Amino acid sequence: MSLSSCDSALADRISNLEDENKDLLQVSKKLEGLVKRLEGRICVLEKTCSVTSNTTETTQHVNEKENKEDEDDFELFGDDNEEDDADAERLKQERVKAYEDKKAKKPVLIAKSNIILDVKPWDDETDMAELEKCVRSIEMDGLLWGSSKLVPLAYTIKKLQISCVVEDDKVSVDDLEEKITAFEDYVQSIDIAAFNKI
Repeated sequence: MSLSSCDSALADRISNLEDENKDLLQVSKKLEGLVKRLEGRICVLEKTCSVTSNTTETTQHVNEKENKEDEDDFELFGDDNEEDDADAERLKQERVKAYEDKKAKKPVLIAKSNIILDVKPWDDETDMAELEKCVRSIEMDGLLWGSSKLVPLAYTIKKLQISCVVEDDKVSVDDLEEKITAFEDYVQSIDIAAFNKI
């Protein structure tokens, strides 16, 4: 083997060793980074860290970077954007206001009843026109008198049949009967001929 071929082979070997050395250096740097990350995680898990401040800063930086990457990669419940929250709150307020406006415009349903009363006089000499006048003189909030007629009762005696519309919350039928029977000179008794909800 000649000297020049030996030098050439040696030079190739040295070149290959230098390349391998560079590769090993890169691998060792990667391993060093992994070891530091593992030390940081162990410190966090154990809550005791005896690593130097430089390692701690590196670990915190790595953890912050990982957390940011995790947040960027996957958001379970969507973006926690304050603008979206403000828009959602504004939309909710608009819907509540629209509902309240609609509810305020809706007319309130008032429960009413149509009542037909049979008012019986004492006898056939009772002035039926005056009896009707007395009955219609009763005024109450929620009471509206309607039509009336005289209906034969017995022999020549006639009863006054009169209708009225009452608001159930404002007018009690018992109170109405009591006020009609208060006209003792004309009214013997009173009966409810019909009672219908409107």
